[in-house]
Amino acid sequence: MSERTQDHGQDGRPTPPARGERLADWADGRLGIHTLGKSQLRKVFPDHWSFMFGEICLYSFLILILTGVWLTLFFEPSGLEVEYNGTYEPLKGVLVTRAYESTVDISMEVRGGLLIRQIHHWAALVFVAGMLVHMMRVFFTGAFRKPRELNWLFGWTLLMLGLITGLTGYSLPDDLLSGTGVRFAQGAILSIPIVGTYISFFLFGGEFPGHDIIPRLFAVHVLLLPGIMLGLVVAHLILVFYHKHTQFAGPGRSERNVIGAPFFPVYVAKAGGFFFLVFGVLALMGAVATINPVWALGPYRPDMVGTGAQPDWYLGFSEGLIRVMPSWEINAWGHTLELGVFIPFALFPLIMMAIAVYPFAEAWVTKDRREHHIADRPRNAPARTSFGVAWLSLYGVLMVGGGNDIWATHFHLSINAITWFVRIAFFVVPPLAYAVTYRVCLGLQRRDRAKVLHGRESGIIKRLPHGEYVEVHQPLSQAERYTLTAHEQPVPFEVGPLVDANGVARKVPRADRLRARLSRAMYGPGTQVPKPTAQECRQVHSGDGHP
Repeated sequence: MSERTQDHGQDGRPTPPARGERLADWADGRLGIHTLGKSQLRKVFPDHWSFMFGEICLYSFLILILTGVWLTLFFEPSGLEVEYNGTYEPLKGVLVTRAYESTVDISMEVRGGLLIRQIHHWAALVFVAGMLVHMMRVFFTGAFRKPRELNWLFGWTLLMLGLITGLTGYSLPDDLLSGTGVRFAQGAILSIPIVGTYISFFLFGGEFPGHDIIPRLFAVHVLLLPGIMLGLVVAHLILVFYHKHTQFAGPGRSERNVIGAPFFPVYVAKAGGFFFLVFGVLALMGAVATINPVWALGPYRPDMVGTGAQPDWYLGFSEGLIRVMPSWEINAWGHTLELGVFIPFALFPLIMMAIAVYPFAEAWVTKDRREHHIADRPRNAPARTSFGVAWLSLYGVLMVGGGNDIWATHFHLSINAITWFVRIAFFVVPPLAYAVTYRVCLGLQRRDRAKVLHGRESGIIKRLPHGEYVEVHQPLSQAERYTLTAHEQPVPFEVGPLVDANGVARKVPRADRLRARLSRAMYGPGTQVPKPTAQECRQVHSGDGHP
């Protein structure tokens, strides 16, 4: 039970505790709130602008839940066809599904309905974008290393579930755009060998489009996936509290401490203000930027496809895989294997899986089993940074493929030329991005080394006694030099001599040979610029202060 000082009245008798204090003592005696709060509310969080991306994800998710609950009060997830007789005149007398009719009613007849719809849609886009950027921040800084591998998988799972949740919610209005997306997904399912037809019949309740898909998508979108995601978010935040937050190198910062502001009241106040800032921006976007105007697109018809039918941006690269894939197929024994659809459909999770397994692959190559709480600067891990940029470049190339018709119509280009560009760029751009990023990282390392040795350029030109003109450099402070040289430079793994002292060949496992090759590629000669030594610094600064 929490301790408190006993007050006394004028007559010397103890003053009974107030009702609120009695309630707090009652709750603390049964839930341990005081003990838990005392240990956690003073937890320290570091301050850096890049840490805001995770908060944007969290706040967007909360806004999605709030607006989604409101929308479920007015949306009717039914594939039953009715004649539209609402207030939108161009649709009068048109046969539409109840799902489409209720979506138009929300937009046209419910007070504030269109605003809430658009906030919900914009929040979904920002949520996925925030997750991707947040994961890339964690990736590039090495914040996924021990003990945070499990939290990395939680974040990756949240990203994948976010993609699926976005697809299911995007498909609910049953307009021409979302219906085309459902048809696209159904075609991808049918390409699965042997079981594709059965899965399609199960999901759609018979032949496409059926009447069961919208109620099933609704249940998945509002119950199943959000519930799983909410549990993962809670687990993710618990692990962040448990493992403590990563921080960038600096004076006084080590693997055993965290320098920053306490969770309460400083971080809570800042987080509360940032939540309303995110909410305000999303509300402004929902108020002034039209998104998904279902009344203009019209209801879905299986015999119609609108020009420029595009999914939301986060699924554009998956569609790009299918759009640029050659239409290969195999016909054998009365069956058709549609490779032009199945191969891209299978590549999508494999490309995403590369990011999921990278932390474990890097730990296996380095054999590093230590805990890491100091984040890397991306330039000091050139192999990892280059791999991440190559992955993002592949993502961008496939997004161009997913919108090849939009590129063709807006820039007056040949759609065939765009398709062939994406096919070639799929194999050329990622290696090129890797090589360029690697060179940039090494160049930034050399600049840091020169800055530590010679200081910062001051812009002041000085003439030496013998007539030479030099620029005077301002030496860095001890704290700045420490920040630039605090990173580790791992030594590549070596398998050792292939023969022993007696000249007998050693048996080296293939796994160790592969680990050694990968380790040399990541940390071998030429992959890192050596940090300046204390002796080099003394030699430079023993002169007259110029390089």
